Amino acid sequence: MLETSSSSVINVVEVDNVKFGYDHTRTILKGINMKVPRGKVVAIMGLSGCGKTTLLRLIGGSLRPTQGEVRVGGLSVGSLNHDELFAMRRKMGMLFQFGALFTDMSVFDNVAFQMREHTPLPEPVIRDLALMKLQAVGLRGAANLMPSELSGGMARRVALARSIALDPMLMMYDEPFAGLDPLSLGVIGQLIRRLNDELGATSILVTHDVTEALALVDYVYFMSEGMVLAEGVPADIRESKEAFVHQFVHGEGDGPVPFHYPSGDYRQDLLLEAA
Repeated sequence: MLETSSSSVINVVEVDNVKFGYDHTRTILKGINMKVPRGKVVAIMGLSGCGKTTLLRLIGGSLRPTQGEVRVGGLSVGSLNHDELFAMRRKMGMLFQFGALFTDMSVFDNVAFQMREHTPLPEPVIRDLALMKLQAVGLRGAANLMPSELSGGMARRVALARSIALDPMLMMYDEPFAGLDPLSLGVIGQLIRRLNDELGATSILVTHDVTEALALVDYVYFMSEGMVLAEGVPADIRESKEAFVHQFVHGEGDGPVPFHYPSGDYRQDLLLEAA
């Protein structure tokens, strides 16, 4: 039987020299090393396509490394068989980019779904637990609503309540702030931090939102082109001298990522048009 030792390990997640590619011509990750200490909220940041979500899929066991090792709770994810991987995933929570609620289920049933599927708990206990999770995100009063009746921020909070239904040891968030208005964004950020601390969980946050992420996380890994370009506490990232990190954090329009798409000589193009 699979037994995780997450309560005794210092790092809930360890990524050791991981490389990954979908084929011989597409290398996505190029030797990633990361550690996510127990009880901390760690952000993975970088431009779209740099491998952030692929890394989450490796941690969750949906993909296996081409080289290197991913360990969760002290166990090598890539070496687990089907039943062991299923047992480990029960200890993980995942908040997808746009919530991914079941559209034909009520808010309450969305949150209760995992308890009904993965535990032998009687329905009265499931009811109480589901309402407790909704209370934690401020939406107990919306239990009977359908997803189509929710605003974007409310839907994201319901998805968060569902993701913590089984009190996971590890929470993973894939762009949790995408498409939210400033008020909803702030609420989600505060919930991520508060729920992590109150549940005694560990969280990995993939995001482009510099301001919100640096205000709530304990540590940051900054990725570029499949590699870790910089890492440190939020203050280190804000003050980074690495040109690409500085451009990203401060939202500068030009730099290592150029404003202009590569092109020929501008003057020559105009002369050709005039001719």
